[in-house]
Amino acid sequence: MAAVASAQCGYGADRQWLAKLRLTLVPTLSDNKTHLKGLSFLGPLRIQRPFYPEGGVCHLYILHPPGGLVSGDKLLIDADCKANSRTLLTTPSAGKIYGRDSDGVAQVQSVALKLAAHADCEWLPQETIIFDNANAKLDTKIYMDSSARFIGWDLVCLGRAASNADFNRGQLQQRLQLFKDDRLMLNEQLQLSASSELYRSRVGFNNSPVFGTLMATAPDLDQVSQTLIEALREALDAKSFSITMRLNVLLVRYLGSDMNACRSGMWQAWSMIRPMVLGRPACIPRIWLT
Repeated sequence: MAAVASAQCGYGADRQWLAKLRLTLVPTLSDNKTHLKGLSFLGPLRIQRPFYPEGGVCHLYILHPPGGLVSGDKLLIDADCKANSRTLLTTPSAGKIYGRDSDGVAQVQSVALKLAAHADCEWLPQETIIFDNANAKLDTKIYMDSSARFIGWDLVCLGRAASNADFNRGQLQQRLQLFKDDRLMLNEQLQLSASSELYRSRVGFNNSPVFGTLMATAPDLDQVSQTLIEALREALDAKSFSITMRLNVLLVRYLGSDMNACRSGMWQAWSMIRPMVLGRPACIPRIWLT
């Protein structure tokens, strides 16, 4: 009973501070726009009002007012993109996962995106900064109809180089999964400890604290994939970026030490991929420039 009471008071190894956000995006024929038709939340997760800088595409900014995750925090984000909807989801600033407490309680963010027939969705959050001694768990799942189209990324910075605060302790668990018609097309899982050989080794991360993955897929992507891959390889720094494609999923990866270079390269890759995948030019969310 003492342990249960302690957890309920916000202390102890079993505590959990939950925040949920559920979105439903639906297109409307009358104005050819995608509208936010369903919104529910629990705890400190919100959105700003929808923006329409490019006509019918609904731009949504997901807000986490505390600005970072401490031990026991668990964020659950769920977006249901109905048939023929057009949605771009991003965040106003970098996410932060602070150092864990003495109990080592995990800090969790779980994202689930559901794309119905012919839906378009872009998941483009700003980077996640993993502080020294964090116990971070990041889980992103995309469930798609085979006719849907998706572009998304996950950018991570271990430690805070600008403050000379390296990632010397702690761990990160990360999972990226993409399903098409319930078939698993991409399944990546990372278990990284600051002291592990994987982080230090030249055949692993080579002490590189910044990494990111961009994913893109569409029904007809294979028709333009080779041309697009060649253009991306020519445009991006080959020392830090790699471009591959498997099972009709295009992947752009960064590994290095500079988040500015990672972010800039991913923006450039997105601006090249978007016209090919979604059939429209890049429209940078205003929040990225503030």
